[in-house]
Amino acid sequence: MTDMSIKPGQITTRAEMKEIFGGGPQGGIVPSATTLNVLIYSDPEAGEQSGYKDGWLADEDELVGKGERRPIFEYTGHGEGDQTFEGRGGNGNRAILHHVDDGRLLRVFKAAGTVPGSGTKRQRYIGEFELDDEQPYVMRQAPNKEGVFRRVIVFRMCPNGPFCREKQDEIPPAEKTEVITVPADVTTSAMVEPETSKKASGSRSAIPQTTAERREAKLADSFQMFLEAEKHQVKRFQIKVKGLTSTLLTDLYDATTHVLYEAKGTSSRDAVRMAIGQLMDYCRYVTPVDPTLAVLLPVKPHDDLQDLLKLVNIALVYQDGDDFVGYPV
Repeated sequence: MTDMSIKPGQITTRAEMKEIFGGGPQGGIVPSATTLNVLIYSDPEAGEQSGYKDGWLADEDELVGKGERRPIFEYTGHGEGDQTFEGRGGNGNRAILHHVDDGRLLRVFKAAGTVPGSGTKRQRYIGEFELDDEQPYVMRQAPNKEGVFRRVIVFRMCPNGPFCREKQDEIPPAEKTEVITVPADVTTSAMVEPETSKKASGSRSAIPQTTAERREAKLADSFQMFLEAEKHQVKRFQIKVKGLTSTLLTDLYDATTHVLYEAKGTSSRDAVRMAIGQLMDYCRYVTPVDPTLAVLLPVKPHDDLQDLLKLVNIALVYQDGDDFVGYPV
């Protein structure tokens, strides 16, 4: 399905691409009305004004995909306010999310200076992409042009064929470690994904994908509501680590009692061990320092795992009907 009239690395313009693929002269996300393509234009100058940087994650940060290692290109969705898939403001984001169901291809371009003697921007064709089937997008907080923080949709796209990767297209490593508190609902599970009108299965759906991940999201949402009913302030931490390009997002943080929770969808040994590692990693960046650490599980774990949590001084909270055993920690 690759169009041979344009190759990765080729310099072009929007007008030339409109002749080939259709679409419009403006906008970062341009679904074509005449061909089965969604044209995605990434402009570093415009993106930085809105508080984000699109581009390749560093190889050592994240390489995932369909049972193979594939690079990830991050692209921030449309909208100066809280970004969404719904309504008119979510048209472009929805076109990317549903591209498989709609039989469309994602074609990515990066601004590359201007045409000599004019203000027309040149565009370098990066290649044809698809959403990462394991984690199609993540939610973050980023400032808009007025400096107001809002939720943004960050699509995670993998090349679907030949692609052009240049150094200037990579997201630069963080110059320093930055940690901010963000609303607890900055998660993919909090987003409303519109249903596709087609029955074809695709890789559009957001996480959680597995039963365990769905249970984890449901458990975290239930515990958040429980804490808020107790008049507690619940947040998360968004972390950029010096020297890395990826962004970390913790599970629930009870700011009222200074407790950092890591939720898991199962109470298995692997899940508990992973939670311990994540908490030990995240707690280094939490402010104020030295939070109480706690694992949140759907059911009571084996006695041996309870002993393990006590050994490393991590509290245990698990759900029992409408109650949460072990709370308060």
